[in-house]
Amino acid sequence: MSFFINNTNPARPGPMTGNPTNGICEKVLIETTKVFDACVSTSTETGVVIPVTGFNPANPALPLTYVSAQNSTGAPATVTDLTVDRIDSNPNYANVSMTITIPVTVTYRDANGVLGTAAGTVTLIKNIILFVPQPALTPVNITATALLSSTIGTFSGDNTFTITACIQVLVKVTSVVDLLIPSYGYPVVPPCQQAPEASVCPGIDNLPLYPGALNNRTNI
Repeated sequence: MSFFINNTNPARPGPMTGNPTNGICEKVLIETTKVFDACVSTSTETGVVIPVTGFNPANPALPLTYVSAQNSTGAPATVTDLTVDRIDSNPNYANVSMTITIPVTVTYRDANGVLGTAAGTVTLIKNIILFVPQPALTPVNITATALLSSTIGTFSGDNTFTITACIQVLVKVTSVVDLLIPSYGYPVVPPCQQAPEASVCPGIDNLPLYPGALNNRTNI
């Protein structure tokens, strides 16, 4: 079994039915990343210059013919030159400017028709308005995740490509905080559906999955 295969135990994740407060048994303090604000932007950038390194295979025959450029889905980008200027009329909001650097892989064909790749970066400057919480002991982070796709470009010489790219950027204002939330307690984790030849491993204690306390715990 699993949480969702042949499992009808109510202590499992899934859709709620009936009164959602039924079964809440404690207030749990968890450390998590809280998202205070986020926004996504999509743009088509032209004339993007990408110097590249790390040719694979090495020493391609020139000139190169551009094929495409892309990054890994959901790849993190680097945020630098971050400036947060709070708006006087509403200090909970700020004009946020930053430089976002996106790692990309460029695919090309060399003069002999051999397909190869090289590594580069694309740099964007963003100026956006975001909700930024007031300063506290716990730091606030502004992060970016980017998706880049391009099939239009040329080889400019000197290990450089000039491309047109569609870029989607997700910017978040986050902080690692402690949150007090209502909880249904620990889930009941069902046994995996074993293959017929599977056997029990000796020497493993039958310990509970999660740490706990005696039911009569009291304050000292």
